[in-house]
Amino acid sequence: MEAMYLLKHPGVQKKILAGGTGPLPHFPPGTKVVFHFQTLLDDFERTVIDDSRLVGRPAEIFVGKMFKMEVWETLLTSMRVGEVAEFWCDAVHTGLYPIVSKGMRLIAQGKDPLEGQRHMCGMGNLFHYHSTGFPELDELMRTPQALIFIMELLQVGDPLSYQRESWMMEKDEKLRMVPILHSHGNALVKRGEFQEAASRYKEAVLLLKTVQSREMPGDMDYINLARMIIPLELNYCQCMLEMHEYYEVIEHTNELLDKHRDCVKGYYKRAKAHAAVWNDREARRDFNMVAHLDPTLASLVHRELRAFSERLKEKYWKEKEAYWNKLDIKDGANEEGPFGKADEEDGAETENAGKRKEDIKGDKTEGKDWQQMLRLVMLLQDEGNFLVKEKHFEEASGKFREAIDYVDFLQNKVNDGHEDWDSLEKVRLPLTLNLSQCMLELKQYQQVVQLTDKLLEHHQGHFKAVYQRARAHAALCNEEEARRDLAAVEKQEPTFKSFVRQELKKLGENVRSMHAHQNKTYWDATQEKWGTRKGCHKDERLQGSKDQAGDDDDNVVDPPADNGGLEEERHDQATDGESSEISIK
Repeated sequence: MEAMYLLKHPGVQKKILAGGTGPLPHFPPGTKVVFHFQTLLDDFERTVIDDSRLVGRPAEIFVGKMFKMEVWETLLTSMRVGEVAEFWCDAVHTGLYPIVSKGMRLIAQGKDPLEGQRHMCGMGNLFHYHSTGFPELDELMRTPQALIFIMELLQVGDPLSYQRESWMMEKDEKLRMVPILHSHGNALVKRGEFQEAASRYKEAVLLLKTVQSREMPGDMDYINLARMIIPLELNYCQCMLEMHEYYEVIEHTNELLDKHRDCVKGYYKRAKAHAAVWNDREARRDFNMVAHLDPTLASLVHRELRAFSERLKEKYWKEKEAYWNKLDIKDGANEEGPFGKADEEDGAETENAGKRKEDIKGDKTEGKDWQQMLRLVMLLQDEGNFLVKEKHFEEASGKFREAIDYVDFLQNKVNDGHEDWDSLEKVRLPLTLNLSQCMLELKQYQQVVQLTDKLLEHHQGHFKAVYQRARAHAALCNEEEARRDLAAVEKQEPTFKSFVRQELKKLGENVRSMHAHQNKTYWDATQEKWGTRKGCHKDERLQGSKDQAGDDDDNVVDPPADNGGLEEERHDQATDGESSEISIK
């Protein structure tokens, strides 16, 4: 029992401490081997490094599955069940033992052995971090040496006697497991067990992705595997929707749609997830994409969008009821504007009116700090945006005005050019633009001009402000100002050329309608715009030709009768934006 003998494997010696039972087992690839082990240094004290019995759980390896300590397979396959043997192994076989020992120790502590590692081999991580975290293992890394392993073989499992994990399967085994997992998942969904079904679908997806990783991207096998993954991913997302895991759905559908941009079901499930987490813009975009890719689903998309709008309305009113009174401490019965009731006395002096306005602002903002007022500004902006989507422009403009008044109050507390003042100005910018857009919809064009003029004082050349002012000037028939702003718009953004042409056409139509309403002829309008200087030059030229020819006063030549038609044609061309100058021959 204590006889020493050398195995056929070089650098290994074995000593049987206790004999096993039965014949020597057969160890085909995939055999599960369960054993206890003890690791000792080959020194006088025989220092113990590791002992699986102290952990309370035996170790397991699978034969033929590339275990890091390859020599352990040699040692264990030489033993019978129940046998206890001592093995002396040369340093050439024990170089990777510190890595194996570190992983086993972390597992025994309930930790992930791969936690904190970079995507590289085990040795690479050791060189990167310079330590295993255990001093005795670090010493073995620095000075590799022979080790003694005392092993007890507890159990030998047949490869078909246990459920094999994916990393143990061959390619054909993985492909055979996919339809089985798919059918199990479908059965669980019918029973309403979405958590279990999702795990089946996810396992099948991981198997296919493992097989796909060994194929060349673009090959037929790679493409076919990608197609097999799609229904499994969609089923997994449907389970997540049923479990209200909406962000998980968004993450998986984003990855799916990056590779398959024509997947209608992917867009639909992502739209449902975005709608559930109140991502208004993203939900509407995906729903519209569904209708675009499959017109037969247009009615379904319409119902979904209508239901989503109703939910948004309910959410809006619930939030307003829940939070509005918390932010606004003033009694609602006394509120008739953003800063209370205005003084309606006639003939008040300007200085006194300004003083009353400051007093009213103080009443409205009394008891509120900066953070409360900023939150109130954000809430008013959200309410205004919601009302704009519902096309309630009058109410929306009131919300934007109230928010702007609060921003004005806060800006008055800091100096112009201060960091806080600039930050508040960035808050004011979208509020003013939204208010200006509401005024455009309400046809309050003069207010649009005033708002954008004030905005452009601090934001010179702002594209949206210039475009809104151009539309307002065009509606007011301010031809020169409208053309100036439209030219600036086209210069800043050449892609807006078609919109600029449309606005110029509308401008021409508005000008002609105004002249017709005022009973002005084209000649009257031209003289009013360009003055009488050109007419004077024409009379002088006519008078000079008469003197040279010696004609009488009765032979004064009037302008040709068809000249008016020519001038009207040129006027049409000018109002279409092609030219604003008219020459008279």
